Amino acid sequence: MLALMVVAALVADDNVALRSIPHETAPRQALLGRGDWLEVRGEHAGFVQVYDHRRERPGYVRPWQVRRYDVDPSSAASLRAVIDFLREQPGAESLGIGYVALYLRIAPAQKIDSDLFDALGSMADRLARRASLFHATAGDLATQREVAESYGIHFTTLESEGRATLCYDGEAFRRVLAMNAPPLLKARAALGLTRPECVPETLSPWEMQQIAEWQRDVDDRADAGTLPSWMANRLHLRRATVLTGLAFGDTRRGDQERAKSSSASALRELALVERTELTDEDLGWYDDARVRVAATRWADESVPPPAKLHIVTSKGEPGQTCIALVEGKTELLHRCTFAIVWEASAQTSPRANALALAVQPLAGWVELWVFHRTREGADKDPHWTVDLLAPAISDPRLGYVELAGFSPDGTRLLVAREFRGNTGKGEPPSARWFQVLRLDAPALPIEKEAHLADRLIAFNKWSSTGWRAKTLALR
Repeated sequence: MLALMVVAALVADDNVALRSIPHETAPRQALLGRGDWLEVRGEHAGFVQVYDHRRERPGYVRPWQVRRYDVDPSSAASLRAVIDFLREQPGAESLGIGYVALYLRIAPAQKIDSDLFDALGSMADRLARRASLFHATAGDLATQREVAESYGIHFTTLESEGRATLCYDGEAFRRVLAMNAPPLLKARAALGLTRPECVPETLSPWEMQQIAEWQRDVDDRADAGTLPSWMANRLHLRRATVLTGLAFGDTRRGDQERAKSSSASALRELALVERTELTDEDLGWYDDARVRVAATRWADESVPPPAKLHIVTSKGEPGQTCIALVEGKTELLHRCTFAIVWEASAQTSPRANALALAVQPLAGWVELWVFHRTREGADKDPHWTVDLLAPAISDPRLGYVELAGFSPDGTRLLVAREFRGNTGKGEPPSARWFQVLRLDAPALPIEKEAHLADRLIAFNKWSSTGWRAKTLALR
């Protein structure tokens, strides 16, 4: 097609009508989007006569609605200048992609560098992110996506709980990593290829593990030490996120040594983040990564020696772990789960009337199982039961609950809860709570709570030193 073209016209705006004749009231042949590519065939009555090869239709548009360029290497410098202008412009992604497509056609081979593919990948990835937002204008974005796809840009749509996420397949970013690109471009490519929200939740555990290992290799191709602090922060946060997925997967497979190494590396990557250098848009990424790391930090902890009241784990059905609550040699309670049981998290109250245990059913989601002694009535003997504490009543995407300590008399339980919700309308908000729960009442009711631990006297008096030293809830 382009070999026959002398002059190309790029549509500069959305919803441009392709008229059948050079008149404003003429029937509309098609509705063009920003970045659509046309062949110029002349001018008539104040209109540009064009041919749309994608739709195989001739027509007319106004001169100010398009930008015309000779399909010749002499136009390369002008096209590159516009690409540099549009690459960081939100809302102009499809137009920028159209400019890159034309530039790739006419520019000399030695001018096709990693910076050009970085611009292409950045615009495609930003278009996908914008289309995933609930408040985005669906009509315009659908047209821009169609224009981008007409140039060979590929997107996939992932749906989860009524929310759709559009993801760019990353072909341009792969080219950047394959070239001798500067460190900043390699880091940007690695971030574009390893978006955690673009990993399908329907994959099998084995497939999730393979993707996490590939993402780790991709992130390792960027050198954080050579990057500006704000970009190094983003790379550290992404590495921490990927490593938590590896720790979760390694634990499920029974490879405790690798899980321990991945968890320790995730903690180290999070510690390398310079919080004073975080940009406004990175603050949410930091909290997401911190919650994920908190969810798998038990993989790096050692199992304590058994106390008088302790748990014993055994295998149940395939993929299932069974937990026996044991006092001395007597089994008090027995429960089974398909989740990961973090034995290192088990802590017994001072009076051995309760035991708390972290259980992780999903990556980035940790619950607290509280085994405790209770009475059904004033005249009845005490018996053992287990209550499950979730990060939130609703179902956000990330969260954890962890034990902060017991009161000396064994009647109170201190917990830290944190969850991260989606940013879309109707999703649960994000929050962090420090709570004092009643152990001597059914369902462990909340007695006191605050957003800061220091605002509760109980946390100042009863929280354990081990929890304060290692928790991420106080960061």
